[in-house]
Amino acid sequence: MSVQAKGRSTMALYTASENIECHRVRFVLAEKGINVEIIEVDNDPSAAADLAELNPYNETPTLVDRDLLLHDAGVINDYLDERYPHPPLMPVDPVSRARLRLIHYRVLRDWYPLAREIEAATTVKKGDKPRKQLKESIIAANDLFKMGDYILGDELSLIDCTLGPLFWRLPAYGITLGKPGASVQAYIQRLISRKSFKASLTTAERELILNLD
Repeated sequence: MSVQAKGRSTMALYTASENIECHRVRFVLAEKGINVEIIEVDNDPSAAADLAELNPYNETPTLVDRDLLLHDAGVINDYLDERYPHPPLMPVDPVSRARLRLIHYRVLRDWYPLAREIEAATTVKKGDKPRKQLKESIIAANDLFKMGDYILGDELSLIDCTLGPLFWRLPAYGITLGKPGASVQAYIQRLISRKSFKASLTTAERELILNLD
């Protein structure tokens, strides 16, 4: 039987096991401690058929919360932060929120597309250019990661939940930051050491790193 948004009694997230956008949402869900059914569509034809029926774009992540149906990781994460305000993942004052949103915008506009290019590259050589651009851009932002434990402060925010999945994948992308990115690397360790981040990982995402050993 196909899952219907209307009348669903439990929250469900349709997700792909290695998709970076899905990982963003799973990180927020784990940080908030929200009880949710995780439905991986990769190797489940029934779940994939349900997703195609629910989402006009037939894409993950897709969130079903009773009568509400949401897609797009940014829309979903904003909703989760507002519906489940504890712990808050955005500051209260509008100036701090605007500053974080601007950085978030730049990460999604500049870094995420490069990550997608690397993932889509059919050969190592084709991935060389976006790999070099992403590495250089992250290292150029090294000072940003000296301002606190997390971006622009000492509390985790939605932008950290976007950066975590990206930075987790750097070794799989063949990117090492070295000494010039020391502050970024320290930040990465703080992020991936969080229980919520560990809980957000799928088996496939854990194996991205394990397969490098």
